[in-house]
Amino acid sequence: METGRSEMRSGQVGASGVARMALDRETTIRWYGHACVELETPGGKRVLVDPWFGNPRSPRDAGSIDRCDVMLVTHGHSDHMGDAVAIASRTRPAWPCIHEMSLWLARRLPGGQDAVIGMNKGGTVEAAGLRITMVSAVHSAGDWNAQLEAPMYLGDPAAFVIELENGYRIYHAGDTDVFGDMRLIGELWHPDLAMLPIGGHYTMDPRGAAHAVELLGVKDVMPIHYGTFPILAGTPDQLRAELAKRGLGDVAVHAPQPGGAAE
Repeated sequence: METGRSEMRSGQVGASGVARMALDRETTIRWYGHACVELETPGGKRVLVDPWFGNPRSPRDAGSIDRCDVMLVTHGHSDHMGDAVAIASRTRPAWPCIHEMSLWLARRLPGGQDAVIGMNKGGTVEAAGLRITMVSAVHSAGDWNAQLEAPMYLGDPAAFVIELENGYRIYHAGDTDVFGDMRLIGELWHPDLAMLPIGGHYTMDPRGAAHAVELLGVKDVMPIHYGTFPILAGTPDQLRAELAKRGLGDVAVHAPQPGGAAE
């Protein structure tokens, strides 16, 4: 049953003989540069992932965000935590996050510990009618504590599988290299769309992302974490070329301009 659902969502022909659109037409997915993504779900919920609206490519200011129902931050680096605390302080979203991050946030958000949902990898929680599963990422985490002049630990890096009200599943990988257990993420959670970093240097590059697509078994991918700075040199066209080398030329690469919606 899960396989049939995934095939139908991927634009393949299902048992009814009717081809479906590749992306969920009931969901709007906007990319604001770097790893910052906003989802408008079929049930009218707004989800922000890694909301660094201060990145050089974002056409939108964080101050313009007047609503957020679910906040997700993959890890504690400042280019992912970004504007999350300021936005959450205004909008009071549900905020599932890794346990150590929840301890830190509870001292900074109105509502304290009640403002966050501490969890860990393998866990699934319901937030604003959505199912949020935390899965692994291979990266580092934390930020600089100027007072202590030492790194500040905010929990292991993570990624999320977001299941929307209609069953459509989006995997936001955060910052990561490709790793073999992405195959398990595909087998266990069956994401329909994978949001994968391609910039290189701090994360996997297009070659690694193409391998990740193969491991995950997805037919739709949205590149993130590229082009913010010259050092993040991977491009969507390079990803398409690497997918073709792997015989995955039928995978759709959705690469909107910053502020634009994936199509």
